[in-house]
Amino acid sequence: MKEKQSLVSIHDFTKEDILRIMELAADFEANPDQRLLYGKVVASLFFEPSTRTRLSFESAINRLGARVIGFSDMNNTSVTKGETLHDTIRVISNYCDMIVMRHPVEGAARYASEVSRVPVVNAGDGANQHPSQTLLDLYSILKTQGRLDNINIMMVGDLKYGRTVHSLLEALSHFKAEFTFVSPPELQMPTEYKMQLYERGISYYETSDMMERMEMADIIYMTRVQRERFSDIMEYERVKNAYILHNDMLASTKPNMKILHPLPRVNEIATDVDDNPKAYWFQQTENGVYTRMAIMAYLFGVK
Repeated sequence: MKEKQSLVSIHDFTKEDILRIMELAADFEANPDQRLLYGKVVASLFFEPSTRTRLSFESAINRLGARVIGFSDMNNTSVTKGETLHDTIRVISNYCDMIVMRHPVEGAARYASEVSRVPVVNAGDGANQHPSQTLLDLYSILKTQGRLDNINIMMVGDLKYGRTVHSLLEALSHFKAEFTFVSPPELQMPTEYKMQLYERGISYYETSDMMERMEMADIIYMTRVQRERFSDIMEYERVKNAYILHNDMLASTKPNMKILHPLPRVNEIATDVDDNPKAYWFQQTENGVYTRMAIMAYLFGVK
């Protein structure tokens, strides 16, 4: 591990790094009370609203024995006085040993990692990357399927702005997954991500019909159409209910299939799916604590 390694993009981790995180997450799940970061201070800087990511990181920090400082609303910070991101990060990196940051601007996390004197973990930057979510998604896939290689995954909904699907696609390309992209034309997977798959010889299929290949899927990854990413509210209204997964749609799916969702859920998964044994999104959130413990322990070099 190099000194002051940050996790800004899933590209910052090799396949070997990813597999080590999976091992560590399993270790922390088996024994979550490991005070490996006692005496450390982690700054939790959320310039954009968050529930699960912020609280699971802060739970992970506390379980590791470190202390948390930071904010969950930038309106209570000097940003409202005109302070630049550069100055905010330079100052706060003097107060802590690691920064966990969510920001609405794409590239903000990379910039923060370049000016910070301590490691930065990207907790989501605009529609760009969300690497810790990707790693907990991978851990959820590994737990439910027993493997990461040769997974057939169907990604449904907002594939244009969804940073979780972008990061997960890049991570799974290490493991030769097969992808089905389901979206309306306005929200298709961006060309640059499909080109990455093409260059790596990984197959994908694109459709607007969610039922077309559902019976082939090991994982159905549902996403919310994100109102906050749309500049045109009329475009959002046209596509917001494009796909709604109901329980009766799952009759022909594989016995091992699991449904993941990065949450929050709005109405893209009907509540009648909640009691189906193929629903896994609530367990997925629990996996986030163990995975984020693994990420921090790994970056600090204590595991």
